[in-house]
Amino acid sequence: MAQVAREEWPVIVATLARDLRDLDAAEDATQEAIAEALQQWPRRGVPDRPGAWLTTVARRRAIDRVRGDARRGDREQVLARLEARGGFPTPSAGDDQLALVMTCCHPALAPEARVALTLRSVGGLATPEIARAFLVPEPTMAQRLVRAKRKIRTAGIAFEVPSGPALDERIDSVLAVVYLIFNEGYSASTGDELIRQDLCAEAIRLGRLLERMLPDDGEVAGLTALMELTHARRATRVDAKGDVVLLDQQDRTRWDRDLIGQAVERLDRRGAAQQETAEAMGPYQAQAEIARVHAVAPTSDATDWPRILTIYRAIQGSVRSPVVDLNAAVARAMVDGPAAGLAEMDALGATGDLDDYHLLHSARAELLRRLGRDDEAASAYRRALALVGTSPERRFLERRLAEVAGTIVPTDP
Repeated sequence: MAQVAREEWPVIVATLARDLRDLDAAEDATQEAIAEALQQWPRRGVPDRPGAWLTTVARRRAIDRVRGDARRGDREQVLARLEARGGFPTPSAGDDQLALVMTCCHPALAPEARVALTLRSVGGLATPEIARAFLVPEPTMAQRLVRAKRKIRTAGIAFEVPSGPALDERIDSVLAVVYLIFNEGYSASTGDELIRQDLCAEAIRLGRLLERMLPDDGEVAGLTALMELTHARRATRVDAKGDVVLLDQQDRTRWDRDLIGQAVERLDRRGAAQQETAEAMGPYQAQAEIARVHAVAPTSDATDWPRILTIYRAIQGSVRSPVVDLNAAVARAMVDGPAAGLAEMDALGATGDLDDYHLLHSARAELLRRLGRDDEAASAYRRALALVGTSPERRFLERRLAEVAGTIVPTDP
C-alpha cells in the first residue's frame, strides 16, 4: 500500500491541481483517498488498477469539497473540469506533473520555497525528509510549505507550463528541484533502505521529459545524464545484507552499462566532454562529466582524480555550495593525500554550514583513519552516527567505529 501511495501521489495531486487550481485541496483529496484505501483494501483486496481507484476516489472527494464550498466563485467551472475526467490516468498525466513543477517554481515564490514545495507536491516527500535535504529544522520547513501554498492560491498562479521568457526564468529552479528529488531517492535521508528506486525513476523521468521540451538546453541534458550515470551504480551500492559498499569496492561489472551508454551519448551530443576547460561547462554538465570519469574507469585505481578535482574547482568558482566544497575536499584527498583533504574539510567545518550533515563527519573520519589518528576518527564517526538517518549507513559507520575504537559503541536508534 505504501509503495502504491508513493507512486500514485504525484500523478493524482498533479491531475487534481490542474482542475482545482488549489494545491492544498488537491493534496487533501489525495490523502483522503489513500486513507480510504487503507480501510477498504485489506478487507476487499487491492483493485486491479490501484492508481485508477485512488484517482477516482480522490476526484470524488475533491468534488464533494467544491460542492460544499459556497464561497467559491468559480465552483461551477471547477466542478465541470473535475467531472469531465475519469479515474484512469490520461495521456496528459505527464504534462500535468510538469505543469505542477513549473507552478511550484513560479518566480513569485522564494527560491527555497520553490524547491521544497515541488519535493512535497510532485516528489511526495514528507516534511521531515525535505527539512533534512535543506538542512533546516522541521518546523521551519513546515512553515515554508504553508506559506508557499498560500502564495500560489492568493496570487492566482496558474497550473500550466509557461513558454518563452517565463520558461527561461524558471528552468534553473526546476532543475534544482529534479536533482534534489533524485538525491533523496539515491541516498534516502531516513529508513531501512539507502536507495528509493521510485524517486530516482521519477527524477530521471522528469529530466527526460524536460529534455524533450528543451532539446537545446545543455544543462537539462547534463542533469539527465548525471542522474543516469549515478543511478547506473545502484545495484552495487549495497551488498546482499543491505550494507553500504563504497565506490572503490563496488563490482563495476554489475553497473548498468546500457544506462551509462545512454548518458555518455547524451553528453557527447551536447559536446560536454569536448570542452577544453571545465569552466566552459554548466554546473550540471560539469557534475555529469565527473560521473562519466567514474563510469568509464575500468578500476577504482584507474580513476582520473586530477580531472575530477579540476572540475570541482571550476564548479566552486561559479556555485556557492558547501556540499560541492566537501566533494572537492574528498577529491583533493585522492590527489594530494588525506592530510590535504582534511585541511579543506576542517576549514569547511569551521563555517558551521554542514555541522548537521553526517557525510561531512563521516568523510573527516575516513581521512583521520587513513592518517592513523584513531581517537579523532572515532569521535568523528560518533558525530556522524548521531546524525545519520538510514540503517545501511548506520551499520557501515558502526563497523568503521569498531575498527578505530576497538569495540562497537552503542548508538541511539
